[in-house]
Amino acid sequence: MLEVEGITKTYGGLTAVDDVGFAVDAEEIVGVIGPNGAGKTTLFNAVTGVESPDSGSVVLRDRELTGARPNAVCRSGIARTFQSVRTFDESTVRENVLAGAVFGGRRRDRDAARSAVDAALDLVGLAADAGRHASDLPIAARKRVGLARALATDPAVLLLDEVGSGLTPAEIDDLTETVSRIRSERAVAVVWIEHVTDALFDVADRVLVLDDGSLIA
Repeated sequence: MLEVEGITKTYGGLTAVDDVGFAVDAEEIVGVIGPNGAGKTTLFNAVTGVESPDSGSVVLRDRELTGARPNAVCRSGIARTFQSVRTFDESTVRENVLAGAVFGGRRRDRDAARSAVDAALDLVGLAADAGRHASDLPIAARKRVGLARALATDPAVLLLDEVGSGLTPAEIDDLTETVSRIRSERAVAVVWIEHVTDALFDVADRVLVLDDGSLIA
């Protein structure tokens, strides 16, 4: 379903990602591990249009997305979360997720977008917190806001960038259960970068290893 081939990204004389390729099938969970500086987030940036790769291609369901703008990539079916918590702190949880549904999703109808928000909040366990300000939530819940915002775009592929960082072991367990539920209930493929490798090994169908910009396993 998602085919990434030969992605290379350089900054001056530094090669951050070097000829990386992989494919992801529908409803598959693929983990991505590697040390800091291995190029994992840069790879996600290239796939999602945050940065244009120097070479290579990104194809989703036979549609070429290489170099497309992030909103176009998202509306084509690839959504992501980020390492750092990105919420509108003075807005409610519902408003944060609605922003994703309206501006990142394929819907133009507000009622349909609100229904998508409700479904996403329920799936990640935040329905009871919908009216709270994002700034009032603990870190684990704020990370789930980002996850719900991505889900509200109705993705075919969900890219998770270290959503487990800073969480307790119990919160990690809850997160892996949520990711498994997302896969089963939404038929979504997941590519998950994570330093908490136990979480990945519990849920991933397979794991890719990046080191110094290259895919080594």
